[in-house]
Amino acid sequence: QVQLVESGGGLVQAGGSLRLSCAVSGRTFRMFAMGWFRQAPGKERDFVAAIDRSGQRTYSADSVKGRFTISRDNAKNTVELQMNSLKLEDTAVYYCAANLYSSNWYPQRPDTYDYWGQGTQVTVSS
Repeated sequence: QVQLVESGGGLVQAGGSLRLSCAVSGRTFRMFAMGWFRQAPGKERDFVAAIDRSGQRTYSADSVKGRFTISRDNAKNTVELQMNSLKLEDTAVYYCAANLYSSNWYPQRPDTYDYWGQGTQVTVSS
């Protein structure tokens, strides 16, 4: 059974930094392409960043380019999201997601991910 468990969320002031981590278990981690999404109250779940199986290709939403960095450690079975220069509008629940079947993976599309974590709250205050 595949499990994704996020950690690292919390309350931070605008301009600050947080580092989210997602631990994956149940299957060989390098089989998964990974993504981060976020959902603010009353809004749809939005793409944040993604990384391919090798870790060599990354993708980011325009709203976070230059501020957020996704990375993975295939030895530790984790994917991380380093978030710098946080803004009020980054406040959301952040979800880690995993795609197992490469043929149907579109990094920005949540419907192409097969497994999801429970989410971790990130709150940016002024």
